[in-house]
Amino acid sequence: MPPAKKRARSYDSARTRAAVLAQFRNVREAVSALTPEQLEGPTRLGEWTVRELAAHLTMVLASLARKLTEPEPARRELALVDWPLATATAARSIDEDTRAIGTGDLPELYARTLARYEEAIAGVSDERLVPTRFGAMRLGDFLVTRTVELVVHTDDLNAATGPDVPDVPFDRQALAACVRLLADTLAAKAPGGAVEVRIPPYAVVQCVEGPRHTRGTPPNVIETDPLTWVRLATGRADWAVELDAARVSASGERADLGGLLPLMG
Repeated sequence: MPPAKKRARSYDSARTRAAVLAQFRNVREAVSALTPEQLEGPTRLGEWTVRELAAHLTMVLASLARKLTEPEPARRELALVDWPLATATAARSIDEDTRAIGTGDLPELYARTLARYEEAIAGVSDERLVPTRFGAMRLGDFLVTRTVELVVHTDDLNAATGPDVPDVPFDRQALAACVRLLADTLAAKAPGGAVEVRIPPYAVVQCVEGPRHTRGTPPNVIETDPLTWVRLATGRADWAVELDAARVSASGERADLGGLLPLMG
């Protein structure tokens, strides 16, 4: 008998909306303090400089504000848990869009983006459908994807600016939403109950076909911290390297996610 289909995780709308704003403001404050020399430094994202990464981060909100001015699609085409896997097709167009923004006056760009976003989203229902690169989504779902973009690129920014610049803080709710969506995507990509993946304090999911456990400690357990999980799921970290460095613990013959990661392009 096939396992029952898991119910989709729900997200508190008010908390998600607050988390998106909180993380964007964290980034805005950090970017405004960077020197011209720091903005021209390299990142781990190919040829992007810190300045281009900072400009790209404004797209996280600017794209949504723009989409809310477009006609509402007739039907939903993309579920939240399918969004991370769909992003693998968009790398080239995202790079082109980022280079087209213009990166001259970053403080002004951030201020303008925030004002337009807050005006566009005020009073709009989570059920409103918005067009995306990958198909129409509920606004409430698309807002959760904004936490992923903000958290992942905040981590990119912290990695690029180095130890002499204070890390941009992570809003707790933004980090939680990001971790949970990526964990649920893993469970959807490799359904089953043979392996339990733990990312305390935010998520626990079961995945991978095989014998299921019903009580007690499962035979195959993987555990890691939130940021290591985000890096693994998005291709910023390598499974074998993180396992060897003890940032991931894995027990059991099926406790190997190397062939399933990354989840995002």
